[in-house]
Amino acid sequence: MNVERIVFFSLVLDLFAFTIPLPLFPRIIEWYTKRESSDPNGFLSRTLAFVSATRGLLYKPTSNPQKWDIVLLGGLMGSVFSVLQWFISPHIGSLSDKYGRKRVLLITMIGNILSAVVWIQSTSFASYLLSRVIGGLSEGNVQLAIAILSDVSTAANRSKALAHVGIAFAICFCIGPPIGAYFASRPLPSTFRTSGFELNVYATPALITLILLLLETAFLVFALPETRGKRIQTTQNGEPKTNGNGVANGKTNGTANGNGKANGHSNGHASPKPATVEQRLALLKKLRKTHFLFLGIFSGVEFTLTFLTFDLFDWNNRQNGTLIGSIGIISALLQGGYVRRAIPKIGEGMMAKRGVMSCFTGLILLSIVPLLVTNYSTLSIRLLQAAAVCMAFTSATVVNSLTAYASLQCDEGGVDKDTGKVIQEHPELAKGKALGKFRSSGQLGRAMGPLLACASYWTFGPSLTYAISAVAMFALSVGMKSITSRKVVAVSSKH
Repeated sequence: MNVERIVFFSLVLDLFAFTIPLPLFPRIIEWYTKRESSDPNGFLSRTLAFVSATRGLLYKPTSNPQKWDIVLLGGLMGSVFSVLQWFISPHIGSLSDKYGRKRVLLITMIGNILSAVVWIQSTSFASYLLSRVIGGLSEGNVQLAIAILSDVSTAANRSKALAHVGIAFAICFCIGPPIGAYFASRPLPSTFRTSGFELNVYATPALITLILLLLETAFLVFALPETRGKRIQTTQNGEPKTNGNGVANGKTNGTANGNGKANGHSNGHASPKPATVEQRLALLKKLRKTHFLFLGIFSGVEFTLTFLTFDLFDWNNRQNGTLIGSIGIISALLQGGYVRRAIPKIGEGMMAKRGVMSCFTGLILLSIVPLLVTNYSTLSIRLLQAAAVCMAFTSATVVNSLTAYASLQCDEGGVDKDTGKVIQEHPELAKGKALGKFRSSGQLGRAMGPLLACASYWTFGPSLTYAISAVAMFALSVGMKSITSRKVVAVSSKH
């Protein structure tokens, strides 16, 4: 089994474990609320009081305000996870550059396993929040998977290799939440419940999460090779070769420029002039800014979409799950069938811009939906479905393309034969650190986006919120001109 398949399989296990608890947040908080409501000075009571007071400044629902507070608290817990990822991602990346991808990945898996164990036994809201904090500080699989795939792919096939990450996300976000919801109503066998320990009400999905993480860890121990400092080189006829320590994965048709386009084929055509370190650092900074702004807008749209369907159409969990699942399925099909084939032709920057413009279109459609729902309910649902297709295209393209583009600016690695150390042109261009900072910027956007979107949704209403978001997304697309026009290539080491 080659490295790409190993990484993909481990990602599927990891993301299944990550997505199983997502639909349970509101139910878990409701359970803790019933358990701890008798203590007005308890941690959960004080937390909900703060959430309610904050929500009251922006929105006063006509009925069942506690339900809105519970939903908002679930969103805040997701933001806490993203904030922790924003903090820890650069450090995990730097450690992987120093000590190796596999070693650091296995250490983060220990933290993930500990998080699941705490969840199984968490009978108070404080202990459950502790499990989420441990998980937020330990989750490193995605960013290290990106670094590993960058280690074992050439510039020309980098985008195709990194598409495995997006496909794994799409698959697991389709299947993981329904699995979590299904097993939430299935209690543990009596042998567990008679052991004398009180367990979380959703101990069954928590136990499944733990089993998946244990399987992933065992699989990584035995199957994953160390890839740090191992890079793919190409021969004059375009075939991949290793530097003596490398791992060859797939075939390449030449060297890619920073716009993702192939510029050398089997006939040995010269590749474009490499960029300087300063140019690559500047482009990485621009990509991080774009990543932050995009996810700040897009994650807010994702979070408020269920508010919209609840407010306008009174949809239940099954209908919302069908909508979100369809977005995931379309996204997976697009990534596997279109994105992987199109990026080598049009480039990572242009593909990301197309995804941003698709999001702009979807936001325009969403801003129209509330205006038509009273008199044209069928048309408004069709517009919502069309917007979901636009969002699926966005999910399939933007983050994956920006990530691939960022990885192309990193040092291609290699090991010095005399010292045995990984060759670096600049510390900020080491793959682990550079890609960790890139992921960190996106996580900060994910932390802030839902909070700002909720504030706008409750203050100005859905139509104006989505219209403002559409304008912001269009402005972001205009600002991406410098990304789509540049041709920046990482300098390959000669060692």
